[in-house]
Amino acid sequence: MLYPIYVYKEDGSAYGAAFPDFPGCFAAADELKDLPGAAQEAVEAHFGADEDPVPAPSTPDVWSDNPDYQGGFWMLVDIDLAQVRSRAVRLNISLPEGLVQRIDAVAKQRRLSRSAFLALAAEHEMAET
Repeated sequence: MLYPIYVYKEDGSAYGAAFPDFPGCFAAADELKDLPGAAQEAVEAHFGADEDPVPAPSTPDVWSDNPDYQGGFWMLVDIDLAQVRSRAVRLNISLPEGLVQRIDAVAKQRRLSRSAFLALAAEHEMAET
């Protein structure tokens, strides 16, 4: 999901980023191109063992008048929430046998497990809405 981060940099320092949607969560990187990866790591660490739900993303315009977010610029970073809440949950589902065979064939071609393939398919489908 795309989350806004507020990016700031002082002379001689790394790029810093704050997450308005996740108070207290910060990231830093020496190069701007490395900031999205650092942001993903920061969110994973921020939520760690926390069981609270991850808030939905806002947009930068919601925060534009906030005095804490002045003098820098905004970026949208794609945070993989599956990595934030990576605890697997076992479930029992029923699917037509022919569909399961097709899923297994495609998953094998892509070198994925059935579970990984179904998770990717679900994420893809939900991203379309």
